[in-house]
Amino acid sequence: MMVQPTRRSILLGGVALGASGLLPPAYAQTPSKGGTLIYATVSGPGTLDPHVSSSLVELEVIHNVFEGLVALDHANATKTMLASTATASADSKTYTFVLRRGVKFHTGAEMTSADVKASFERYQRVSPNAENFSVVDHYETPDPYTFVVHLKAPNYVFLDILKSPIFPLMILPASESAKPARGIDIVGTGPFALGEWVKDGHLTIKRFDGYAVDMSSPGRDGYAGRKIAYLDAVRFNFIPEASTRIAALQTGEAQLASNIPSELRHQVESQSKLAIHEVFPVGGSYIILNSQYGLTSNVLIRQAVAAAINISDITDATGGLNKPNPWMSFPNTPYYLGTTTPTPWYNQNNPAKAAALLKQAGYNNEKIIIETNDNYDWMKTTMLVVQAQLQAAGMNVDVRVVDWTTNAADMQEHTGQWNLSTTLFGPDHILGPQEWRPLLYGFPNIKGNTALDDAYAAFFASPGLDARRAAWLTIQQQVLGGGYMVKIADSGRLFGYAKTLHGQTDYPGILQLWGLSLA
Repeated sequence: MMVQPTRRSILLGGVALGASGLLPPAYAQTPSKGGTLIYATVSGPGTLDPHVSSSLVELEVIHNVFEGLVALDHANATKTMLASTATASADSKTYTFVLRRGVKFHTGAEMTSADVKASFERYQRVSPNAENFSVVDHYETPDPYTFVVHLKAPNYVFLDILKSPIFPLMILPASESAKPARGIDIVGTGPFALGEWVKDGHLTIKRFDGYAVDMSSPGRDGYAGRKIAYLDAVRFNFIPEASTRIAALQTGEAQLASNIPSELRHQVESQSKLAIHEVFPVGGSYIILNSQYGLTSNVLIRQAVAAAINISDITDATGGLNKPNPWMSFPNTPYYLGTTTPTPWYNQNNPAKAAALLKQAGYNNEKIIIETNDNYDWMKTTMLVVQAQLQAAGMNVDVRVVDWTTNAADMQEHTGQWNLSTTLFGPDHILGPQEWRPLLYGFPNIKGNTALDDAYAAFFASPGLDARRAAWLTIQQQVLGGGYMVKIADSGRLFGYAKTLHGQTDYPGILQLWGLSLA
């Protein structure tokens, strides 16, 4: 059933980013350790292998269990995490990392440069983001606490690549290096370690009392800083239905619930012991077109789909926190290209143009297949609205509903038989094109686009921001103008929580469970 339209769901005015430097509210008193947080979330992870993970339900666990050499701070700048220092040579061809000493894996073994080198080598072998490391010439480990990356050519955004929270380059024990994608033991250096994992039921992470806190930082700082785990454990309960997640909050069976639909937020706020936490922007919502399957391998068909889309109808129907934005970068970030550059691909709402493109493509009423899921209400609603819009333009459209794990895997691994799907990407576009690269090539399955390849080559070779911004414009013209993806809007997220839960951060990133406590 379609959600009732609401114009309140469109955010007006400027976008407030994590780059504003907002810090989490200070505790009135020092929090005490103890308790198990019950988190009602929409779905379980398909994998907890960080090197191949881009789904939010996976990353919410991964970022609390694993860590990288560097990470994002509250201003989305580079901050060291497992490294104590990270320096680039004058020619940006050599990057040297001095590791923090005394960092332990969950097994109790100390992390050394051998583990870092093995993790980088495995990442290059299995990750969808491996292409960003094709510039690497070799690695060097001169001693157990020094790791050096030698590049074939200058790369001025290499640290930005390393701090990406999507397909994160987390450090694993060297013993995991030969294991295939999705085949590792879940052992990291993070403040929580994996406990019980019952597929399709629940997952538990428990505080790692051997965790090496970064005492050089005065407090929490984005994905880095002084991470202190107060909770004994966090139990993720997989509950697809929003009303059931809300009921768990109301009865005290959960203290935190994800993805509260905007039209149901009053059910949370009407309870004196509950509240809503708004996080914006979390990411951008997109329609994904499978460029290597059936009809949507034809650029004219993809462009016809883009021409038929009416963004307002979608955001009205889905509700939630949304702001129109034709670009793949947020306003107030370095790679946002502003309001004066033409964006003819966005919010076209032109069924006649779509019909003309279909005719030019030789379309003969063949079936276009939409795949979506029933775990995320907004995704299903989005694709039902898209179905109606495409039908109005003369397309024969079938909607198939699967679970989110299958839907996400089909997009990431290019499996299944589908032409269109939808997802939310974030928070990578806070940063820039370097983090977007594996997502752009991967989800729509782009192959053989020389103009896109050349634009990315120019981006990585350019020391100046203006030249990189020009390359980013070409990249978006190819991806959005070529109908590989259709931008919907920048989006936020509503969490419901019990007021006994303290220490949530305003940083618009992936859920961070360190710093939280239960009164």
